Amino acid sequence: MPDADLLIAFGIATLLFGYIPGPALLYAAARTIAGGKREGWRAAMGLHVGGYVHVLAAAFGLALLFEAVPTLYAALKLAGAAYLIWLGARILLSRESHNGAVPGDASGPKGRAFWQSATVEMLNPKTALFYLAFLPQFTDPAASLPIWAQFLILGTIVNVVFSSADVLCVLLADRVARWTQGPGKAARWLQRLGGSILVGLGVNLALSKS
Repeated sequence: MPDADLLIAFGIATLLFGYIPGPALLYAAARTIAGGKREGWRAAMGLHVGGYVHVLAAAFGLALLFEAVPTLYAALKLAGAAYLIWLGARILLSRESHNGAVPGDASGPKGRAFWQSATVEMLNPKTALFYLAFLPQFTDPAASLPIWAQFLILGTIVNVVFSSADVLCVLLADRVARWTQGPGKAARWLQRLGGSILVGLGVNLALSKS
């Protein structure tokens, strides 16, 4: 493994990337606002599990495909964007607030929010390229562990830290939702806010040039 100084730098950089507000935190907050805390927990867990797909991809070189084949990157990015927009639109078009559950989400099978969130994470090629760009800076070719094993260990740490930020975001979003919660219009507006955030994330992903 890398020496102590490099590991300290890795820890600081991971915390900074994890806790700076970004699409994953907004996504977790949106699912919580739209569907309640339970849906937020499932969304955070789905993002966590989906993240391991990218850790494995980085460790075994699969993420290199996105650099070698730009068309594949663009196709996956558009698929992820479309899926986010679809999820947000379903919430916006729903006539029930999260107090009564969102049809097709919280009111459906308990694992649906989990699998939807895992899919959102797996369809985000930016995450794959982040691991591919970030992790090599903190690996040591001269270490006893092979590079792929270092990728797996460091990637798992990154994913756990990122998920801890998602959990914190779910708690904060749920607290805000409870403060503003009320019958009728207030709950409906919270639901619309959550759906709008998801649609906005999808549009931003689709239009991004990186």
